[in-house]
Amino acid sequence: MRTLVMWDIDGTLLRGGGLAWRAWQAAFAEVTGREWRETPHIGGRTDLDLCAEVFSTHGVTDCTPERFFERYVELVLLEQHLFAEQGWLMPGVREVLAALGDEPDVVQTLVTGNHPVVAAAKVGAFGLADAFDAEVGGYGTDDSVRATLVRRCLERAGQKYGEQFRAVVVGDTGHDVDAALANGVTVVAVATGGVSSDELAAAGAHHVLPDLSDVDAAVRLIKA
Repeated sequence: MRTLVMWDIDGTLLRGGGLAWRAWQAAFAEVTGREWRETPHIGGRTDLDLCAEVFSTHGVTDCTPERFFERYVELVLLEQHLFAEQGWLMPGVREVLAALGDEPDVVQTLVTGNHPVVAAAKVGAFGLADAFDAEVGGYGTDDSVRATLVRRCLERAGQKYGEQFRAVVVGDTGHDVDAALANGVTVVAVATGGVSSDELAAAGAHHVLPDLSDVDAAVRLIKA
């Protein structure tokens, strides 16, 4: 049985330097005409979930998520080169992706709270797009509940490849852990996104690493 590795993006693979969130706030102001008042907790949540909270907090009833996302994506794409200029990759990411990419029994994809176009822009800015089969990924516009993104990814991979996979989520928040466990998927958590190793272990992660700088250890755990 081959392994499907589902990578989270923000805090796990990279930091985008705040570009996406600045675009989010600018798009919100443009499409709703409302002044930004309150920023929600972001880490590990889906774009649909965040959109629902932001609209509710600001009393927005005359705008759809689809309309908002259209402008948000446009603003991100205008400055997508800044992801690499203002952001950075987490330690060991490029090396671990390359090592897993050399394994014939591994398929890597993305399971992220991001809109799919924004996800592609982020990994593309760092030259990582070819590491992933983005077509089978799970994205923040699939559903507001992150566990559903993992399920959609499993379904898409099964449909495309005609086989079942042993799946692994690699993420940095309790939301990543919960989403994986809800689908019976192994979790390799990394403490690079602001959640401590102890917290990730307490959430139920099967394996916890401080980061991915020990490439051999990371690959071994992901393939275990």
